[in-house]
Amino acid sequence: MSKFIDDDFLLDTEIARRLFHEYAEDQPIFDYHNHLSPKDIAEHRRFKDLAELWLENDHYKWRAMRANGVDERYITGDAEPYEKFEAWAKVLPHLVGSPLYHWTHLELERYFGINDPLCPENAKLIWDETAELMQGDGFDAVSLL
Repeated sequence: MSKFIDDDFLLDTEIARRLFHEYAEDQPIFDYHNHLSPKDIAEHRRFKDLAELWLENDHYKWRAMRANGVDERYITGDAEPYEKFEAWAKVLPHLVGSPLYHWTHLELERYFGINDPLCPENAKLIWDETAELMQGDGFDAVSLL
């Protein structure tokens, strides 16, 4: 079975693949746009789970969840972290083709080595796997940048 996110993700033509792999691939990317709070960065915050990392401060995800009818309790309210993540996993299949869908899966692949599309059926498995990985090095706010 082919990978969902592979080395040619979004490279639809031979010219695009050649330009990227022969010229751009090894170049650094300086893009400090993110949804981490300045306080979290200054304090080298370590994240416990994907709810903390992805959902605490990402107004794009909040807007998508609201647009899909998710109760505010699961967005910025008092729901448990996994409940918030599960709500995101339920919304994500409705976002196929949007940058949020692609960003979610690029982050799962690049930071966690997970290549399965997130959906309600595998949300708990992905939650558990990423939470375990986040206990190791490289998952504080500065390292993630």
